[in-house]
Amino acid sequence: MTVLQAIEQGLRPMSLTEIAAAADMGASKAHRYLVSLCRVGLVAQSQRSGLYDLGPGMRRLGIEALRRMDEVGLATEYLPTLRDRTSHSVNLAAWGDNGPVIVRWDYGAYALPITVRVGATMPLLTSSVGRIYLAYLPRTMTDPVLGSQLALQGEASPTSEEIEQIRTSVHERGLAVTSGGVIPGVASVAAPVFPAGESIPLALAVALPERLADDKTMTDIEYELLRITEEITADLGGAAGARSEA
Repeated sequence: MTVLQAIEQGLRPMSLTEIAAAADMGASKAHRYLVSLCRVGLVAQSQRSGLYDLGPGMRRLGIEALRRMDEVGLATEYLPTLRDRTSHSVNLAAWGDNGPVIVRWDYGAYALPITVRVGATMPLLTSSVGRIYLAYLPRTMTDPVLGSQLALQGEASPTSEEIEQIRTSVHERGLAVTSGGVIPGVASVAAPVFPAGESIPLALAVALPERLADDKTMTDIEYELLRITEEITADLGGAAGARSEA
């Protein structure tokens, strides 16, 4: 496993010397492991360059692991931790046909004027989870939903510059903050969770009474939220730099 981890963390085909150094073992010992791993297909050696890389057996294992993974179920396991660290209500959203859908809500220690029911579709512009998807999904996915939501609201549409400012702000901070947008008197902070591969991200949010949203409280919440979403992303096999690269 140490040899396999060394190859995985190398992010490219590697020589025997490089693998041995990364695995902190002698070259002869690393070579014996590599021979065994090649025999079962977990590692492959290029006949042209002689470099080693993850083999077809490892790819099959990875695909099967992804097939069995319940992204929402795994992310949900982290909600109580975030709730306990912040003392506030937390919710998880996934992308649906008509926008972000709340799939889990855990109540915190502070009562809110109203709670959003599980299964509710959230607006893209005025909710924190909506802004996460506005920023991290392709416009081909968000533009039709945004147009439909604005038409139903019957309100003046924001300019393209205003929408772009929201996207830019979310990308720069790695999170979205709204206050009173969906529920009067409620502030919300959301951040993305990136599963492995090209899967659509999830959005994790903290909701609290607006009167409690002072600078220190919000800073603490943002820290805990980013910390948890990074842990979930890692657990789901997502890229650690996905937030900044999206």
